[in-house]
Amino acid sequence: MALAAVLASTAATASAFQPTSFVGKSARVGTSLGATVDPDVVTKKEYEDICGVSFDDKLLSQRLERTKYLYPKHVEVIEDIAPIADQMVDDILLETGDKAWQPQDYLPDMSKEECMEEVKELREMAAGLPDDVLVVLIGDMVTEEALPTYQTLLNTFEGCDDPTGTSDTAWARWSRGWTSEENRHGDLLNKYLYLGGRCDMRNIEVTIQHLITSGFNPEAQKDPYRGFLYTSFQERATKISHGNVGKLAREAGDKNLSKICAIIAGDEGRHEKAYQKFVTEILQRDADGIINVFGSMMRGQIVMPAELMTDGHDKDLYNNFSTVAQRLGVYTALDYADIIKHLVKTWDLEHIEGLSSEAEKERDYLCRLPERYRKLAERSMNKAKKAGDEPEPKSFRWIYDRQA
Repeated sequence: MALAAVLASTAATASAFQPTSFVGKSARVGTSLGATVDPDVVTKKEYEDICGVSFDDKLLSQRLERTKYLYPKHVEVIEDIAPIADQMVDDILLETGDKAWQPQDYLPDMSKEECMEEVKELREMAAGLPDDVLVVLIGDMVTEEALPTYQTLLNTFEGCDDPTGTSDTAWARWSRGWTSEENRHGDLLNKYLYLGGRCDMRNIEVTIQHLITSGFNPEAQKDPYRGFLYTSFQERATKISHGNVGKLAREAGDKNLSKICAIIAGDEGRHEKAYQKFVTEILQRDADGIINVFGSMMRGQIVMPAELMTDGHDKDLYNNFSTVAQRLGVYTALDYADIIKHLVKTWDLEHIEGLSSEAEKERDYLCRLPERYRKLAERSMNKAKKAGDEPEPKSFRWIYDRQA
């Protein structure tokens, strides 16, 4: 008897969720629920209690659209600034084809009779490059060659993805255009190092494969706000690194490498401006939202894209590479502080009005952060200098176990 009651109750409940074409006429009269439920069995209030959501037929599709995103409000803002992405594609990205620079423009043309003379000249200049500069250059190249990981990351930002691979949305075109330009950087540096003849190219290629296999997680969490804040920071960091390696190459007499680093740094500078422009537009539409996200991110640490770097032997390869870069002044803790300062100034956070009390606290924190970071960095560097803590030279398989 109890089983019969349960079955009857189950059947009645199930029938309440059938389309109106399968239930009695009363289900189609005098209700705003339409085909969603049978109000003779389940009221709208009961339905909301069961499902945990409030909707009728008319609102169902809208709710499904909204709840397919983790950050529906952020996606709404991103969709609103899509025309800006279109503008960035036209104004910031270079045209593809003959009008765009290519790696071959800065390398010996191996189809010409005089190519070996050009290679000889390149090698003579590269021979004067110190091993520590060479190690930083290789690390930068490996980072650039992990581009597939970075495009994958872009496609995780909600509202900015390229679902088909050929989507004609502004954000999809930006993603593919950005990737096509960035692709030149690793190609050019890789070929330069190969022609220079001072590196173990196979070990470098193993490092690249390991890095792409390992992946990279900047804690963007699919959030386009986090994504664009991260890229605003990272593009500037990459520009600084390439620019400083170029200066060291010039000092060492390698004018070819100096030009190569300058053209790559120029690309990074244009991309930096685009991502910072995206954040500027978001601030105009949702200042509270993105400032709270920015504050949250900076309470952690900006993850460097090659932090999982390994050659399969040296588990501390990234730290060793970073130590050399820091000692040479290619990229330091002071640069980290200066980038935060630049972003705070670029977005004029100090003068944004109309913020919530929570966002005001985050804004104040962010405005104080650059000076705080700089003081900590200077204190740490001065302490190490007074103690005579010079980094111990490390062997790098990239350069046949020579030390740097």
